[in-house]
Amino acid sequence: MPAWFATPMTDVNTGRPFSIRDFTGKVILVDVMATWCPTCQGEMSQVKQLIADEAAAGQGGDLVAISLDVDPNEDATILEKYAAQNGFDWRIAVAPVSVVRFLTDHYDQAYMNPPLQPMLFIDRDGGVYGLPTGIKSADSLRLTLDLYLKP
Repeated sequence: MPAWFATPMTDVNTGRPFSIRDFTGKVILVDVMATWCPTCQGEMSQVKQLIADEAAAGQGGDLVAISLDVDPNEDATILEKYAAQNGFDWRIAVAPVSVVRFLTDHYDQAYMNPPLQPMLFIDRDGGVYGLPTGIKSADSLRLTLDLYLKP
């Protein structure tokens, strides 16, 4: 299990702490973003649609979406306001420096460039898989994740 899975973060929507490790056995979609990034808002709208579609299909409990703000100039207050204004109600947190460092050192430098729309997902066994950069539709995310969401 990568070390960053145990790093504590705080969900700006609820104020509750969490870590990736808390969701072991589930499929976790991790989106990196910044509040100033218009493409991030577009992709987060697709994540919102994916979550709604999965819930409607009765599979929402096995998918965990997490958005991490990687801009070192943004804080929880800014992020909480952004999430509320846009109706983004899943786990959203300011990424700790150690998480950002791990993502860039072990996966890709693109994780520090939110407009590229880097995302990854973690399967039920803790395997980490990068997704192509660029905005991904709810349908394309579903096609990728459905293979991992099926029991």
